[in-house]
Amino acid sequence: MKTFLLNSALLALTLSLSAVGGPTASPALAAEPIPAAPAAVPTVDVDPALWVVKDADTTIYLFGTVHILKPGMGWFDEAVKDAFDKSDRLVLEMVEPGAGEAQQLFAKYGLDQTGKTLSSKMTADEKAIFTKAMEKVGLPAAAFEPFDPWAAAVTMQVMGLQKGGYDVSSGVETQLTAAAKATKKPIAGVETMESQLAIFDTLSQETQVKFLVEASKVVDDMNSSMDAMVALWAKPDPDGLARVMNEGLTDPKLYSALLTNRNANWAAWINEQMKKPGTTFMAVGAGHLSGTTSVPKLLTAYGIDAERVAY
Repeated sequence: MKTFLLNSALLALTLSLSAVGGPTASPALAAEPIPAAPAAVPTVDVDPALWVVKDADTTIYLFGTVHILKPGMGWFDEAVKDAFDKSDRLVLEMVEPGAGEAQQLFAKYGLDQTGKTLSSKMTADEKAIFTKAMEKVGLPAAAFEPFDPWAAAVTMQVMGLQKGGYDVSSGVETQLTAAAKATKKPIAGVETMESQLAIFDTLSQETQVKFLVEASKVVDDMNSSMDAMVALWAKPDPDGLARVMNEGLTDPKLYSALLTNRNANWAAWINEQMKKPGTTFMAVGAGHLSGTTSVPKLLTAYGIDAERVAY
């Protein structure tokens, strides 16, 4: 499931984990140090894709985000910054709650409430694959015993990326939120952290374990795969990004839960917003704006055309 890393449901857990370097519900993980980002790195100019939908009195910019990036990517300029500055408000997938609330939500949805251990949910072969992956990432497998399988998978991915130089403070949402607060621009969300984490809580144990095992199998390629996807985002090549991401989402239930259902909800939300005057900068995971079931494609059912902004 290497492609999960750009999918939106990662956002909630990325933010909750990054607040303390690991879930406070697991002291062994919280104690794991995350290497500090370099003090200074050269800025590389990149131009991610930007779309716009508009009518006589309403404009909505659609910008695809990456929730966790390496420092030094200069994306917040040119047409993106211009669209942001013109907008009356910022709309994200979710508005980040405080660290305490984030940790409480992780404990509610990411930890097994019955006390059943993670290893007891896996076969001997699956456990061996997971344990080997943990050794490669440098995390204690025993500390994951209270976790639901999906939470173990995403935690492994996020913390592995952080150790490879990725930093949530360089992520798009973090920077947009800071800019909006600095300019007193209203911030709203189309989802909440609780609703994002709850998506996984509704998945069957079988689907969650499959996700964990597949993520464990590709742990060696995690950072290189993320580098490749970020390069497609930065180029930009939305169609190429969609192909790379979708090749890993082979489980139809997971695909629907993470992408198609939410894309349909957001397209309907945009349709309603087009009835209200004003300018909105909407930033959601890049995977939601690429491919045949993307938000721009689904908007055509409402007679709304999303145009790429040339810059």
